[in-house]
Amino acid sequence: MCGIFVIDGKHRQLQFDKSCKSLIHRGPDDFGSFFDEKAVLLHTRLSIIDLDGGKQPIFNEKADKCIICNGEIYNYTELKNELKNNHRFSTKSDSEIILHLYEDFGHNCLQMLNGMFAFAIYDNGNLFIARDRLGIKPLYYGYIDNSIVFASELKSLKMCFRIYEFPPGHYYISKKGFEGYYKVCGAEEEYFDEEEVSSLIREKLSESVKKRMMSDVPVGVFLSGGVDSSIIAALMKENSDRLYSFSVGIEGSEDLTAARVVAKYLETEHYEYVFTESEMVDIIDEVIYYLESFDAPLVRSAIPNFFVSKLAKKYVKVVLTGEGADELFCGYNYLKMIKNDKHLKRETLRLIHSLHNINLQRTDRMTMAHSIEARVPFLDHEFVEFALKIPMSLKKANDNRIEKYILRKAFESYLPYEIIWREKLKFSEGTGFEGLFKKISEKRFSDTEFLNEKRKTSMNIRSKDELFFYKIYHKLFSYLEDFRLSGVTLDF
Repeated sequence: MCGIFVIDGKHRQLQFDKSCKSLIHRGPDDFGSFFDEKAVLLHTRLSIIDLDGGKQPIFNEKADKCIICNGEIYNYTELKNELKNNHRFSTKSDSEIILHLYEDFGHNCLQMLNGMFAFAIYDNGNLFIARDRLGIKPLYYGYIDNSIVFASELKSLKMCFRIYEFPPGHYYISKKGFEGYYKVCGAEEEYFDEEEVSSLIREKLSESVKKRMMSDVPVGVFLSGGVDSSIIAALMKENSDRLYSFSVGIEGSEDLTAARVVAKYLETEHYEYVFTESEMVDIIDEVIYYLESFDAPLVRSAIPNFFVSKLAKKYVKVVLTGEGADELFCGYNYLKMIKNDKHLKRETLRLIHSLHNINLQRTDRMTMAHSIEARVPFLDHEFVEFALKIPMSLKKANDNRIEKYILRKAFESYLPYEIIWREKLKFSEGTGFEGLFKKISEKRFSDTEFLNEKRKTSMNIRSKDELFFYKIYHKLFSYLEDFRLSGVTLDF
């Protein structure tokens, strides 16, 4: 995992020197650069694959093209075997395969990649830049003078007068602009037999997990004790003799207790950290700095993510998480209220399209704050496409059926009964501190003060704890007041 910073157009040395420093947490192991009068490519590297030989930028054979990449390409070995007769590979890095695919197939190379990525290719004075299908890896852009600037995080675009999110499933070409290449859409339901669906879920998710265990450094799992992370841990254990697992919470929290049960059952090398309310208050500015958001539910869920990432950093450089299962398998409690299957499917699609601004943003930022890489097996695009073909009748909850029924059913022999059928809790609930910042903000802001503060900003401040977080955000990122998130049109 890495940080990238790119300028398409004229530039000044001072600008990109300062911007790159703000990405060093994403890649403290190495630094690489390429620039001429038309473009700048800067890369901060977190070494995961080809530790000694994977320095970026990576150049092609003629040295007229190069790439910098943030992410992992899980099918690079297969792709490399297909191209090895036509190209000379200078590294063992998974990123290099993108460059040679681009040489042969142009922007169509994106359809061949299985992974998470945000990359930039310099091509004889022009730039080709792309973001993965679901937005697992972040990318933003802004304008300064007559140039367009791209970066992994908002804080690196401080010099820009307008900043936007680079939309998932899109690419950019110099002088042509942005073009979409992928969109998650509704699919015809294909699988109706419960046993067949369960078998396919096991097979496809197991393959997704196996792909995401490729690494030249130790790999672990964030283990909350919930069904999603526990399933990922069980599948990882099938492919590893030594599995590191990590859990956090306040003293007596449900997640810590459940995670201990799973860790003992799977015989993982388990580590946990019990944090206090005062520690949460102490690190809240830091969390918001790395998260780049004041959204109250997102900030609250980011706090345990921050602590568990800090814990994992001591032992591993890569972790797998259970992100995406709730969106694919109707795991959220409010979805029970949607009785119409067509409406329910539309809502799950909206959730999937929103992930890059919510759970994926939290997971990326909190892990990268501690220079570790998070991988999300449930969001392999092939698994997502398969899951969308499973009927709502096998996913949705009702009075007699728990949420994510078919996912639980598929893995009921993999985990203890009390884990696989455990009711879902929000991360902040399971770790035991859901109401802390609500109490703090109630004491800090009267109802009148809250309404007055809301009127002072164009931001949609929904609660007192969100106002508390916004005050910190504004202090850190006042230049992002007009930041606009990209909209995604749903067409299904």
